[in-house]
Amino acid sequence: MSRNGQPPAGPPGTADQVAAAIVVRAYALAPGSRFGTHWHDTHQVVWARNGVLTVSTGDGEWILPPTRALWIPAGTPHQTAALASTAMRSLNISPGPGLPDWSLPQPLAVGPLVAVLIDHLAGAALAPEHRARAQAVLIDNLAPVAARSIEVLMPADPRALDVARALVADPADPRTLAQWGRQVGSSARTLARAFAADTGLTFARWRTAVRLRAALGHLARGEPVTRVAGRVGYATPSAFVAAFVRETGLTPGSYFHGGPPEV
Repeated sequence: MSRNGQPPAGPPGTADQVAAAIVVRAYALAPGSRFGTHWHDTHQVVWARNGVLTVSTGDGEWILPPTRALWIPAGTPHQTAALASTAMRSLNISPGPGLPDWSLPQPLAVGPLVAVLIDHLAGAALAPEHRARAQAVLIDNLAPVAARSIEVLMPADPRALDVARALVADPADPRTLAQWGRQVGSSARTLARAFAADTGLTFARWRTAVRLRAALGHLARGEPVTRVAGRVGYATPSAFVAAFVRETGLTPGSYFHGGPPEV
């Protein structure tokens, strides 16, 4: 195991590195699987062929269904985790000329062509000239997209933290701040101030983020929107879809299966 927490790419001259600027590795991840904080000497593109990944860096947190990947510049510390059973693809790209000059993590669109090219490059038996052509086409088709992250920061205040942990465990809990205040021995106003100060969000927005983040795991397992909405605390599917669009710019269907941002 290398310093980056993942299996090493192998010594120079191994079969998967000869004449290859991109090495594709596959990981079958169970729900909750995690690579702790690590980094790579190469650039990395992280993609969930199926399932959902989360990637956290000092610049933010991204939730990646199969329609999205993330470019992680070489040397960037990050954590990767699976929200559901996930077939993860890790593309390690040697720095060099002709690559995008993204110095910060960059969300990428993954359409059918990019997906097929990644699978093609994962093949161990490619001739060097075939691999070189496929790599060039893949690099040319890495298209950045605007992707809003669904980030859940936890408050530092001990009483607000008790509330936050309870809601992460059960996002559908409908209790108000006043009701939570009676539970943890605080006033609603004090809890509201703690959430705003520690997370940068109002309690209502924070709870929305928790609910939508929880929903992604259910949606990734193929559960219908009608069931997921109730599981995470929404009275109707339309209310859930409206909240999802407000936070991500996409409907749940577009988020997982591609499509333009909602306007």
